Amino acid sequence: MKKMILMAAMVVATAGITLAQADKAQTPSTGTEVKAGSAVMKFDKDEYNFGAIKQGEKVEYAFEFVNSGKEPLIITEAHGSCGCTVPEWPKEPLKKGEKGVIKVTFNSAGKMGIQDKTVTITSNAADSPKVLHIKGNVEQPAATPETKPMEAPKN
Repeated sequence: MKKMILMAAMVVATAGITLAQADKAQTPSTGTEVKAGSAVMKFDKDEYNFGAIKQGEKVEYAFEFVNSGKEPLIITEAHGSCGCTVPEWPKEPLKKGEKGVIKVTFNSAGKMGIQDKTVTITSNAADSPKVLHIKGNVEQPAATPETKPMEAPKN
């Protein structure tokens, strides 16, 4: 009797695992498991290095992506890691196969040195939230010709 109960429990457990696996697929780019039929954001690149810029300059980059899932992709929010990094994203749902762009503007005013700013995207995609990076080095601005060094007061 104990053997029959144990066998029945094993059959139920095996069937449960099999059914759970049937509801999942793997994304080709990441190999991570996603729920079958969901939206999938596939980016050309998720990191942009703008190199060296002078303090006060602005940098813009358009992160291109496609909805490679089966459901419409709906981006509910995108926010930068600070006020200097501002994203713009599609507000309308993107159907299967449609392309989209997330434009990110980085304002280097008040920043110096190596920068690694992020934009976090929240959506109905299987791998949400998605994090994009914009990196580079902000250098001291060049001195303008009108700028003169301060002179010591004369007594």
